[in-house]
Amino acid sequence: MEEKEKEDKLLGIYIHIPFCASKCGYCDFYSLANCDGRMNKYQAALLRHIEEASATMSPYYIDTLYFGGGTPSYYGAKRLTEIFNTVKRFGKVLKSAEVTVECNPDSVTRHDLRLLRKEGVNRISLGMQSASDDLLKIIGRRHSFAQVKKAVQMIRAEGFDNLSLDLMYGLPNQTKEDWAQTLAQAIKLEPEHLSCYGLKLEEGTPMYEAYQDSPVVPSDDEQADMYLYTVETLAHYGYQQYEVSNFAKRGYASRHNMKYWDMDDYLGFGPGAHSCMGNTRYGFVRSLEGYIRGVERGEDLVEEYERLEELDRAAEYLMLGMRRGKGISQEEYYKIYRSDFAPIEALLKEYEKEGWTKSFNGRWCFTPAGFLVSNTLIGSLWEAQAEYRISGKPWMEEAMAGEIGEIIRPTKDEG
Repeated sequence: MEEKEKEDKLLGIYIHIPFCASKCGYCDFYSLANCDGRMNKYQAALLRHIEEASATMSPYYIDTLYFGGGTPSYYGAKRLTEIFNTVKRFGKVLKSAEVTVECNPDSVTRHDLRLLRKEGVNRISLGMQSASDDLLKIIGRRHSFAQVKKAVQMIRAEGFDNLSLDLMYGLPNQTKEDWAQTLAQAIKLEPEHLSCYGLKLEEGTPMYEAYQDSPVVPSDDEQADMYLYTVETLAHYGYQQYEVSNFAKRGYASRHNMKYWDMDDYLGFGPGAHSCMGNTRYGFVRSLEGYIRGVERGEDLVEEYERLEELDRAAEYLMLGMRRGKGISQEEYYKIYRSDFAPIEALLKEYEKEGWTKSFNGRWCFTPAGFLVSNTLIGSLWEAQAEYRISGKPWMEEAMAGEIGEIIRPTKDEG
């Protein structure tokens, strides 16, 4: 197998596990609590669906596999490894593939970690969220910080050397000092990767009903201070900001997540999962029963479908590219859009005067201050491009979820 062939035909796989022990107060992802009795039925449908996709996967080498949720660790290592082995059977998984499993501290065990490691899982994403037990209770988490530390010890003991921690700031009653303490405790755990998300109150969630417009939720300015503190502190400890909310030690940026930002190909499986294959985007029905029934009966599972045109790709390149630490370049823009970069660059230079962008080695990216108003700035870039704006794309909305740019939203449809 030639290296060039590998580079040309790479595919990411996302497996959605829609089961949780309980729903967190802020979560609006498709997941279900108290549905353990449906797990076996779902497993059978999922394995069958992966097998049916073998023809789609066959031209590719799979270099990333991501188990997200929901709570994959609650689903159990035995089921997860069965899924992994099915992907191996019907797809060409590279030995060097990055294989990630999301885990919660209250549902991870040494036995399961050992089985996952043995079968080839090499990256764990652990939902820490906060070092404050009081804040964890407020947002509906089932674990304590003591359980986080115990989980990290188990993960390391079982040989995992690629650990990511998820953290949240802007929580009700959270001060900058509280956030600084959480960040300090997370750094002490020495993860290779950190994802730091600002709280976004989503309609339909318990926390939206309880805290929308509440004075106990940190203000926009307070959240902005927490964000800028995060960027500065993590840089001091050697974590490079490679995307607006993601920070990693050298060589540990999430290869799977970068597929989303780089507009690469990926296939999703499970209810609510999205896929991107070339210029085609589609998402499956957000219903456990609908997904199971669709697979069993051979019915159409696709709930959302879109064929991207040239202008769509160019607009996506601006939005997703400017979210990354490496930013965008004239060469890449022209390759995608075949259009003049000058109007974009003129605006980026204006942003630079305000301290919102910077240029390096022929590339442009946002500064931390620019990320704070990224939705506004990207909207202006779209207008400079073709007075064009993307709206209603769920995979882009998911990409923006939790972003600090959501703090400042001047217009209803922006972002």
